[in-house]
Amino acid sequence: MSLLRELWQHRRAYWLAFIVYWGIVLFGYDTGVAGSVIAQPYFKQQFGIVGSRANDLSQNIVSVLQAGAFFGALSSPPVSAWIGRRYTLMIYILIFTLGAILQTVATPSIGVGIIYAGRVISGLGVGAISAVAPAYVSECAPKEHRGRITGCFQIMVAIGVMLSYFINFGISLHIKGDARVWRIPFGFQLVPSGILAIGLLSVKESPRFLVTKDKNEQALATLAYYRDRHIDDPAVMSEFAEIEAALLEEREARKGLGTREAFLGKGNFIRFVIAFVIFLLQQFSGQNSVGYYAPQIFASIGYSSTTGQLLASGVYGIMKVAATAVFVFFLVDSLGRKFSLFISAMGMGILFFIVGALLKSFPLPANPPPNPPPASRAMAAMIYIFVCFYSMGWGPLPWVYVSDIFPTRTRHYGLAVASASQWLFNFVISRITLTIETNLGYKMYFMFGAINIGGGAVFSLLIPETKGRSLEEMDVIFGAVDAGKRRADIAQQERVLEHGDVTSERSVDGKDPRGMA
Repeated sequence: MSLLRELWQHRRAYWLAFIVYWGIVLFGYDTGVAGSVIAQPYFKQQFGIVGSRANDLSQNIVSVLQAGAFFGALSSPPVSAWIGRRYTLMIYILIFTLGAILQTVATPSIGVGIIYAGRVISGLGVGAISAVAPAYVSECAPKEHRGRITGCFQIMVAIGVMLSYFINFGISLHIKGDARVWRIPFGFQLVPSGILAIGLLSVKESPRFLVTKDKNEQALATLAYYRDRHIDDPAVMSEFAEIEAALLEEREARKGLGTREAFLGKGNFIRFVIAFVIFLLQQFSGQNSVGYYAPQIFASIGYSSTTGQLLASGVYGIMKVAATAVFVFFLVDSLGRKFSLFISAMGMGILFFIVGALLKSFPLPANPPPNPPPASRAMAAMIYIFVCFYSMGWGPLPWVYVSDIFPTRTRHYGLAVASASQWLFNFVISRITLTIETNLGYKMYFMFGAINIGGGAVFSLLIPETKGRSLEEMDVIFGAVDAGKRRADIAQQERVLEHGDVTSERSVDGKDPRGMA
């Protein structure tokens, strides 16, 4: 009962998460829908995706979304800092909606160009939404529920991808030869975008953003609203003081920070290298190749019918949702970052080597039977287990790890590099997957297996563990601060606090950094 009372107490924060995370469902859906649409024979025939140009056209349709998302993610931070999280989401959801409409109304007479344009515009929207939405939710969530709420990000992505697979599977069963083959899946994008757009009218701005604009009274009232408490409630006042103190610390930490120091300052460069490499390895783990082109991947291992390919893709989506949920809710805080990444990489690598070996040993006949043979089913099972290993490490953890390692002074630079890297490599892998599969065949799985074991597993052994370590300890771990000096500074501060002398820490406007007047 106490849990129910607590959930009711914070129902407005949960409602905000429910509304805003429709944007994350949209993110997952939009990344999964195109690969399934272009697998439909009627779509291929109507838009001329046949012959020697089929792979290039298919990869263009999928990858232009990532290209747009790259620029959307980079453009959103200054907009969000200027007008707020809520209005930023409103602007970018309208941009996304325009792109979704263009994709939906596409006709063969106009050509595939309108789909390209729609995907680029939708990418701008979804890239920004994917960057702003989790920050908005995190800033409004109560700290005792923040991990659970923000951890749902990856689950909602997986749900969106799963929906895209099953909608296309349903179409393959019931619709064979008219424009609904692409208009229903592309048009469905308007459902989560509409829920997000309308739902944003029912929520309030982030209290933390309001504090950055010196709208303290409004920020305090908004915080009280989200906690469903009176504005004078001690818990609300204490949390508001903590927000003020944290903001003051960030302003002080970033004072005088230049680009050269941010990237090349002592202990900083290696952190940016880690942020860059961790997303390179994540995108080249092979999961996105399967995720974006699941029907084509299952076709390559013996699922010859379109319906069979889409059903296998749907099962893959279910496995990803279930495995991600188990990891986020039960394992993320008990396993270390290094151990999770290592086990995840080894599992993915071994399973891809098994798939490659099976495909080499049992090559597909020129005319595969309508029902997949036992070897094909075994390979599909390996791919399903593969996504479970991905979901317990290299799926959710790169964002967690990158958030861990950067100090307050350079965190905004670090997360910008991480976001840009993620979308850049996302674009690359979506642009080359079908070409690799066509040219390499079973060797593609050996390639991804080698990257996971030789790259991901080795990398996870080289990086420092961050679980249970404070953000302040990161400077010591990465050599920005000498460990002996840090211990001496802590001891000095403890002596100051023991004597009750905190006046030296008071800010110039008369406020204590810990939020006391």
